[in-house]
Amino acid sequence: MIDGKTVIFIPTYNERENVQELCGRIQALNLEVDILFLDDNSPDGTGELLDMLAGKNKNITVLHRTGKLGIGSAHQDGIQWAYQNKYKYLITMDCDFTHPPEYIPDLIKKSVEHDIVVGSRYLKEDSLKGWNILRRSLTMAGHLLTKYLLKIHQDATGAFRIYNLDKIPAHAFSIVSSKGYSFFFESLYILNLNGFSIAEIPINLPPRTYGHSKMRIKDAWHSLMFLSAIYLNALFNKEKYEVHEPFVSSGEYGCVAKDEQGWDDYWKSQKGSGGLIYDAIAAFYRKFIIKRALNHFIRKHFKKGEEVLHAGCGSGQVDTNIQDYIAVTALDISEKALSIYKRVNKGHGHLLHGSILDIKLPNASVDGVYNLGVMEHFTESEIKIILAEFHRILKPHGKIVLFWPPEFGLSVLFLKGVHCALNTALKQDVKLHPDEITRIRSKKHAEGFITAAGFKPVEYYFGPRDFFTLAVIVGAKN
Repeated sequence: MIDGKTVIFIPTYNERENVQELCGRIQALNLEVDILFLDDNSPDGTGELLDMLAGKNKNITVLHRTGKLGIGSAHQDGIQWAYQNKYKYLITMDCDFTHPPEYIPDLIKKSVEHDIVVGSRYLKEDSLKGWNILRRSLTMAGHLLTKYLLKIHQDATGAFRIYNLDKIPAHAFSIVSSKGYSFFFESLYILNLNGFSIAEIPINLPPRTYGHSKMRIKDAWHSLMFLSAIYLNALFNKEKYEVHEPFVSSGEYGCVAKDEQGWDDYWKSQKGSGGLIYDAIAAFYRKFIIKRALNHFIRKHFKKGEEVLHAGCGSGQVDTNIQDYIAVTALDISEKALSIYKRVNKGHGHLLHGSILDIKLPNASVDGVYNLGVMEHFTESEIKIILAEFHRILKPHGKIVLFWPPEFGLSVLFLKGVHCALNTALKQDVKLHPDEITRIRSKKHAEGFITAAGFKPVEYYFGPRDFFTLAVIVGAKN
């Protein structure tokens, strides 16, 4: 018997020959389970046949999508549906009989003591007997790579699993970025990294009963790229995959912020392998280059214990070493960015959801303001408003420290190169961040902004401390 509401999720695309028999074999197990099919507008009429089966069986539900959107995104939709409908257990499997329904009771039995149970193809000898040499080679290569690069010892590339949704928070899956086959090893990597209990049962996988495998060489290549991207993030950006309760805006100070530049899209984990590689490089840059420079200028221009606003805080990877020196209020327009900040800084710092164009803080309430790579995303007229807000909330003689990309900075040149590589060479159509509208052209240009806003120039720096990446502009409130 199953102790909890259970659903079996089965994504389909051109499985008309299989769905009726598969339903029959699942129903023959006499388990108290529901079945959820998700069809990606199969041209062979799978969706219509599933609707007919659902009409005859109260425990069958069918979801329809407009087209083939990826096996990973199908699983994400199925998982979220299971959470929304209050299921305790979710079983996922393919529709082609490579996941024989007769193993479902073994999955359920094992799940009593574990958060995730995986049907493993590698616990029995000859479990892939009958598979062609190409598919067997791809499967074994995937297993070895995930084992040695990501330290996942379970079968990480298969879809035959049971999840205890009472034990795994829904936002754990929101970290997964892959929409394709990489979803399986990326999700298991995240669950493994965060200490969820994972077990396996041995299964034999027969060759497909009907049709052909939907995995192509192209899919295998994309999975390899994703695996490489996750490996890089595991080295330089591991906190990206840590499960943490997301930030939810409290509406403090009556703040209702509109994200008109699309920063939520920038910070969400849906960027493809190229975007993940960029994330790893950006994390390395923030942690090992910019953070060092930030620490220098913060300690130089602020006193220990002062209250300072990080205006446009983003991920907060640069802030991890200064939380014990100054009291940081982290402000951002994106709730997703604040969720990452909360995760990276382990609850340190006060989080504030809002716009730097209209900062919901009292007049003369902070000792300082700083940001990194924010001002260039605004027009000159918007920058005047932002600097006026900084001036308003600063105490007398308070300071601003702005890390602002110049036209000739290495980060600008690097990002141009990355965009060219991703969009021209790899043809990914990736936009890594909103447009940089106003870069610094000279010291005179920078000081013109801050003097017009009522600040006295204190320091201008562009040099080797951050490898000529950002111009640093420091001003004091007159």
